[in-house]
Amino acid sequence: MVVRKSCGYKPRNEYTKKGKVNQRARRIEWEHLIPAENFGRQFSCWRDGDSKCVSSKGKAYKGRKCCTKVNKQYRLMQADMHNLFPAIGELNADRSNFRFDFELAQPKRYGECKFNVNFKQRRASVKEDIRGVIARDYLYFNQKYKMKLSKQELKKYQAWNKQYPADEWEIKRNKRIAKMQGNLNTFIK
Repeated sequence: MVVRKSCGYKPRNEYTKKGKVNQRARRIEWEHLIPAENFGRQFSCWRDGDSKCVSSKGKAYKGRKCCTKVNKQYRLMQADMHNLFPAIGELNADRSNFRFDFELAQPKRYGECKFNVNFKQRRASVKEDIRGVIARDYLYFNQKYKMKLSKQELKKYQAWNKQYPADEWEIKRNKRIAKMQGNLNTFIK
């Protein structure tokens, strides 16, 4: 459950379009900081499917469902704990697979949460103090899994990595993950 008073969070939508309570605004979810679609697109099983990706009714499928079934590298990336973070469900849903950006000029949508989404530009802005966390995750995926980054993204994440160094908690989390998963994110120092 989300304790709204602790962080000043106010849902953008208390209710769904069908008039039901927005359950995602009330729970914490494990979010892929780098959305599965962003790293999944590099695999043919995501884009084109695979001969093994056929439903019991004979319908071919692709994307997350197919790659999870047929691609070991994708499964490793999807399960990599360095890329999983707790997030309020509504924020996770609204962020979708949008890229992170610098502050966007628009009104606050989530109360006092320092998070915003520009749906038209497909960009999400976040509070400054987690930009380094984001940068180190993208740089780690780029190094470990050869995930492609544009020159602009690489430059932005390298700058954020320097500008926002890892804090004690990020370093401790990295070591805990290494004990369970067997590897460190070497960008966390």
